[in-house]
Amino acid sequence: MILKSKPIIWTISGADCSGGAGIAADIKTGHSLNVEVCHLITANTVQNSQQLISVNAVATDILQQQVDALIIDKKPAVIKIGLLANKEQVFWLAETLLTLKQQLKQQATYLKIVYDPVGQASVGGSLSTLSTADLKPLLPLIDIITPNLAEAKALAEVTKVAINEPCDAKALAQAIHELGPNTVIVKGGHTELENNQDSQSNNCIDYCLHLLPRKLSNQAIDFIEYQLSTARIDTRYSHGGGCSFASAISSFLAHGYLIRDAFTLSKAFINQGLAVHQSETDYYGAFTQLGWPERPECFPQICDEFSQAQKLLAPFNTLNLAEQTKLGLYVVVDSIDWLKKLLPLNLNIIQLRLKNIPSDELEALIIQAVQLSKNYQSRLFINDYWQLAIKHGAYGVHIGQEDIQAADLNAINQAGLRLGISTHGCYEFLLAQQLRPSYLAIGAIFPTKTKDMTGQIQGLENLSQLLKLATDIPIVAIGGISLQRAAQVWKTGVDSIAVVTAITEADNPEQAVADFQDIIRTVC
Repeated sequence: MILKSKPIIWTISGADCSGGAGIAADIKTGHSLNVEVCHLITANTVQNSQQLISVNAVATDILQQQVDALIIDKKPAVIKIGLLANKEQVFWLAETLLTLKQQLKQQATYLKIVYDPVGQASVGGSLSTLSTADLKPLLPLIDIITPNLAEAKALAEVTKVAINEPCDAKALAQAIHELGPNTVIVKGGHTELENNQDSQSNNCIDYCLHLLPRKLSNQAIDFIEYQLSTARIDTRYSHGGGCSFASAISSFLAHGYLIRDAFTLSKAFINQGLAVHQSETDYYGAFTQLGWPERPECFPQICDEFSQAQKLLAPFNTLNLAEQTKLGLYVVVDSIDWLKKLLPLNLNIIQLRLKNIPSDELEALIIQAVQLSKNYQSRLFINDYWQLAIKHGAYGVHIGQEDIQAADLNAINQAGLRLGISTHGCYEFLLAQQLRPSYLAIGAIFPTKTKDMTGQIQGLENLSQLLKLATDIPIVAIGGISLQRAAQVWKTGVDSIAVVTAITEADNPEQAVADFQDIIRTVC
């Protein structure tokens, strides 16, 4: 058996002789998240649980020798940066990263850089005296920067930026972005209770600003905000937590996760480690790395503007399945002719996905589809066109992530329609689950002919991980599921398998339906 090689990350940071932070935390985190970690030590620190005694910088020529050795056979997918001891290291690192990015890009490898801007030791004392001005050569090369609130204030030079009280994480993130990093995550774990953005519930709020520059005539910049909330965990076993968060982000990115999912999984990873020693406050100990986060209670709540606006939404109607009955096969079709062919097969659920239909024809087709479905037991979902689905009394509506925020979910709910939502990864799954729909779809499990899902292919392993976070809402797997792949997908424990071309391009669609149903009935 040939094992798949692990992704490789490099960590460029300081060594903590007390074993909690810096290189030690990065190695423990990376190994617990199944990545290979190579390390370059920028400084040997002398510290314990009481005080920081000294910071002893390593010469840049030694660091360069290590880079030259590693790049031959340990090329990184991600480089995580922590403690930089002096300006000489900053200038060396900026030149080195620029060279590495250009070199690896020629080999079709797009190196990501994560920077944890370490300023103060958690026991007190300054690890670095570098100012924002000193870091300016480096910051434009950074993809993701992960300061806590104090570090963010220092980077943003908060006295020069209008920051509201309590401290505005968004304004800080925008100020830091202007220095160069594309993505800024301001961690809320160090926020004092009286300044916390959610002080009434004593929650920690982590804020992520992910900016996407567009070369448009008006120089517009699109940005995406992600905000996570978790209950504050009272423990002093937190030494190295900040380093571990940044190295967790690096590890998840190295595994191919999008930033929103790496952010969410890293928050769960930190919560999982802190919870081990919850309420142990009499000893300052190292953060505990426990491996891939799986416990639902450790995952954060999504608290962006959209999720907050939907908080009072009542749960959507259920699918009225008999007890212990699963949805089974879910066929997605694009025409009335296909409905006429497949509705008589008495599927539990079917979807009409109409694309590129003239508006003057669309309503008539939906009316026909709804009337046709009333003669059969299949639950008919209309894709996207929720206004027409409401108007003509459809059983349900399915909405994709790109359309969910524009839809009036309260109107859909009050009309009594069921709601299905597409999700692509951990962040969207948690957000959609908070809306309490009738079912959740996860995809694409495999590459698909119907849509370009580059960067969002979930695979069986990620599907299995997401199912551990599921509640009682039925879960539908969709995307590239052929007859040959159906059994392995069904074994993950999903409630339904959704298929498109495996039916619509089959030589005998009715037989293909029967074959899928046979797998669902017999495979455990």
